[in-house]
Amino acid sequence: MPKVVEEAKEAVEQEVAAQVEKASEQVKEVVNAPAPEPAAVSGDKVYATCVGCHGAQGEGGVGPKLAGQAVDAVVDKLQRYKAGEQIGPLTGMMAPMASGLSDADMQAVAEYVNQL
Repeated sequence: MPKVVEEAKEAVEQEVAAQVEKASEQVKEVVNAPAPEPAAVSGDKVYATCVGCHGAQGEGGVGPKLAGQAVDAVVDKLQRYKAGEQIGPLTGMMAPMASGLSDADMQAVAEYVNQL
């Protein structure tokens, strides 16, 4: 093989090795990067599905008054509804509503109604 071709081949191999090393470092940076913080759950957005029965200000209506209730009490009731526990005559309406709520949703909506 002519010397020029060998030199070109060696230069290309060095460039490829450098690019592979650079890409490897970039992959390591992505893999080792901290996970992004989860988006905060908005209590007022969760509560939007509650307004029809509990009122815009949590004043009650078809469902009981929620405004000002203790955060822990609201979370407890939502967890019990989600678990399928019979709590009162409106359990049939509340269980399906609570079934789709995460723990973060429950906490956020409970904090929201506590401030109403």
